[in-house]
Amino acid sequence: MATVLLVRHGRTTANATGLLAGRAEGVGLDQIGRDQAGLTADRLASIPLAAVVSSPLERCQQTAQHILDRQAGTPSAPLDHDLIEADYGTWQGRLLTDLATEELWPLVQSQPSAVVFPEGEAMAAMQARSVAAIRRHDAAIEAEHGPEAVWAAVSHGDIIKSILADALGMHLDLFQRINVGPASVSIVRYGASRPSVHATNTDAGDLSWLSKGIQAGDAPVGGGAGHQTP
Repeated sequence: MATVLLVRHGRTTANATGLLAGRAEGVGLDQIGRDQAGLTADRLASIPLAAVVSSPLERCQQTAQHILDRQAGTPSAPLDHDLIEADYGTWQGRLLTDLATEELWPLVQSQPSAVVFPEGEAMAAMQARSVAAIRRHDAAIEAEHGPEAVWAAVSHGDIIKSILADALGMHLDLFQRINVGPASVSIVRYGASRPSVHATNTDAGDLSWLSKGIQAGDAPVGGGAGHQTP
């Protein structure tokens, strides 16, 4: 299968002030977030991306545009509502410090599979729709561009964490063990028998070795020789 780069949007004004932005409109990257997105775009510039797909929220579109600006042949980033932020319901727009006193907060931390946000979305439903979207795009991109294709999906922290948990074979109740920082890049390849996770939450380092894609095959016993930078 193709290889997907899961990119979280850069830092926003809401992130900087501890506000749960959710799906609120008008939440864009702050200057640090723009710098982060620019660095991520630089890291991906040497990889000819077959596609860039984005959550429809402004902060993701801005991050995707930074990536597109450094790509020679990827003209646009189609939007997919299934990659949008979780619907946090009445939690949206509130400070995280206040939400930490809510009765639901410990369940979000320890048993997210049982969480339904007040007037919002179930976390299990969030994972199901985002994983399905990634797998759907991945299959379509491989069918069009071949198994060595590399593409990027720009989305949100909890969305990417839930996708990584699925790829790692982890129960959703364990997904809070995964960290996904602003503008970070995680790398997943969906093989014929199972997904393989090649990196999580990276915010620095050379990714040019991905320019030739990741070769399919069984997992190397003992860890193998690793990738080689072109």
